[in-house]
Amino acid sequence: MFFNSLEFLIFLPIVVLVYYLLPARWRWLWLLAASYYFYMSWKAIYALLIIGSTLVDFFAAKFIYQTHKKRHKQLWLGLSLLTNLGLLAVFKYYNFFRGEAAEWLVAHQLENWLPVLQLALPVGISFYTFQTLSYTIDVYYGRNKPEKHFGIFALYVSFFPQLVAGPIERFSHLGGQLKEYHPLVYSNFANGFRLVLFGLFVKMAIADNVSPIVDQVYEQYAKLSSQSIATGLFFYALQIYADFYGYSLIAVGAARLLGISLVDNFKAPYLARSVNEFWKRWHISLTTWFREYLYLPLGGNRVTHFRWLSNIMIVFVVSGLWHGANWTFIIWGAIHGLIYLLENLFGKITGIKTKNLPRWLQLLAGAKTFVVVVLAWVYFRAPDFETANDILAKLFENNHSAESIAVAPVVWLLILLFAVFDIGLRNTRIDHWLATKNTAVRWMCYAILLFGTMALGGVTNHPFIYFQF
Repeated sequence: MFFNSLEFLIFLPIVVLVYYLLPARWRWLWLLAASYYFYMSWKAIYALLIIGSTLVDFFAAKFIYQTHKKRHKQLWLGLSLLTNLGLLAVFKYYNFFRGEAAEWLVAHQLENWLPVLQLALPVGISFYTFQTLSYTIDVYYGRNKPEKHFGIFALYVSFFPQLVAGPIERFSHLGGQLKEYHPLVYSNFANGFRLVLFGLFVKMAIADNVSPIVDQVYEQYAKLSSQSIATGLFFYALQIYADFYGYSLIAVGAARLLGISLVDNFKAPYLARSVNEFWKRWHISLTTWFREYLYLPLGGNRVTHFRWLSNIMIVFVVSGLWHGANWTFIIWGAIHGLIYLLENLFGKITGIKTKNLPRWLQLLAGAKTFVVVVLAWVYFRAPDFETANDILAKLFENNHSAESIAVAPVVWLLILLFAVFDIGLRNTRIDHWLATKNTAVRWMCYAILLFGTMALGGVTNHPFIYFQF
């Protein structure tokens, strides 16, 4: 069940209506049932993985808290890590690493011991495993006490708005809200509606309209002009942002309809002036997860300079691998890590801070960052390393005599409209911004967004890109 489907547009109002009609003590059960139904609409059998992860982490955290022996705490934490990372290893990475070791396995006649597994990747597995892992780790370090109510914890793991593609929530932020009584409040409905409407517009009118052009460029790049390839790379940067941003807006809006607040996942990342700032504005919940549960445990910046360099590269490479089992994702992460370190080195040598630069130099820094991010996306989108290199080579051939792609004027108009929204919402959110406007302005915006979604939405109902991770 996709957010941009008719099924969800029926499902969500029913969930919200019944939620507010039920007594407070039964609301958690209704949301839990709705969340499992939502997830099982893809493939019911994979709900067993969520149940298994939920059971292990609920009891692991409980025993971590109850025992006073550090070794026993470490054993229970190890069980949680083994279970969640084991699920990822089997379903997401096993075939990749098995393929990389194929020649060695054949040479040692071990290929039958490690067969290729025919397993589909369960939707959202990278997100809910990281979310539940953060819970047990926080209990281990004494940041949280374990939840006593199994149903509430199960709901925290499976809460449908953010289950399959985030934002990745900490129990300290979401858990308490799931236990609170949320009265029927007009502002929750107004803000939730605004977020869902804008999210559908961003996904269906922007991302889905540029998607066919991106596919054409990546499939036919060999016969396209440099200008057409550049257009395709720009459109993919726009597509993946609008696609994931749109999902996150709908997730936050759907939760807000229930009186529940989720963290913001995006803050105009393409307006960043450095790679460091980009990652503070892009997929924020994942960035903070890696900071808190990987970068800081590795020692952060309170280590030798060489160790710090290593820590930065480890985090970026692991971040790339988290997105997919392919060398292209690893390279994509490494590119961001390398640029991050080069920017840091430049700042130390010159003593220049981007925020202190004149406005025009800040704009140049922003343009540089955008170009770097767009070029790095090639490795993220391309199916393999060779294809990514070929596309970049074609981009710089400066061949204007080859074929060109056709882009309808309405697509450029939609992109311009989205850019205006993004710049205007750099430091705020669409629901907060609309709340400050008078009735006429608000309803004019609603009309534009609704018309754009219904009349200009892509013909094909494209799945959300981050569902594959």
